[in-house]
Amino acid sequence: MLPSLPRRRLLAAGGTLLGSALLPGPAHAGDAWQTVALPHARQRDLASSITGGRYRIFLSVPQDRDTPAPAAGYPVLYALDGNASFPLLAQMARMAGWRSKVTGQPAPVIVGIGYATDDDYHPDRGRDYTPASAGAPATEGGADRFLDFIEKELKPLVRSLVPVDPRRQALYGHSYGGLCALHALFTRPAMFQTYIAASPSIWYRERAVLAGLEGFGKHAAALAVKPSVLLTAGELEQPAGAGANGATPGSRDAIAAQRRMIDEARALSAKLGAMQGTVSRAQFLLFAQENHGSAAFPAMARGMDFFLA
Repeated sequence: MLPSLPRRRLLAAGGTLLGSALLPGPAHAGDAWQTVALPHARQRDLASSITGGRYRIFLSVPQDRDTPAPAAGYPVLYALDGNASFPLLAQMARMAGWRSKVTGQPAPVIVGIGYATDDDYHPDRGRDYTPASAGAPATEGGADRFLDFIEKELKPLVRSLVPVDPRRQALYGHSYGGLCALHALFTRPAMFQTYIAASPSIWYRERAVLAGLEGFGKHAAALAVKPSVLLTAGELEQPAGAGANGATPGSRDAIAAQRRMIDEARALSAKLGAMQGTVSRAQFLLFAQENHGSAAFPAMARGMDFFLA
């Protein structure tokens, strides 16, 4: 499912931002429009021998001439749907860098995992972000291969480019990306130390992802460092009782009521928090007046705080 995010195309070819927000003042003779670059960011396309897919990898590294890299390396946040999420998270990381002398927290490296396109979202996310389940078509169910790609191909590449702290790694995903983050948590709890599942599609394939909870409990109990988990949702993602009961079958409200985005995320957070010896933190946040698309924005901001806290 593609998020219902407004068309805020943020990236153009060459890893640059489209200058679409503000018009400049009066032009002078010889002035010409130029593409707006995202400071301290770069990108490259990477073919995976594991998934057979081609990904656009975005990288933002903290830049402070007066502060060397932390002795343990930088915290690093891996963001799914990188074409859309990377510019915003990279800017948030820069702001964290500006405040690092006050907070004492180093700014994180941001790794956006997108696709080789100038569009915000790509159909292959439906394959890469969904766990295998009975009856799923070939265009779905590739999450395990995708996570193998991150672990075996992407992480070594990032480590070769910048010093990162292997004890402070986070995964962020929204919608299907949030589903993928939960699947990673349940099946590979040591892969990251923080998991941020924004508006996760827990409803996918009759909530098949929740089948991983039992195995998660066993694996996480054996970990010396327990993962932290943040789940979020927007207030408008699930209709109130009256609206749900009176919804026309097959309508958007009826589908949203059936998916129970808020209830499922809140319940899972509570369940994780009650599983003693498995997580260090489990938190649920509900964003007022936000829908499925717009809820991604506060989720990124609060997710960054949750990771760096």
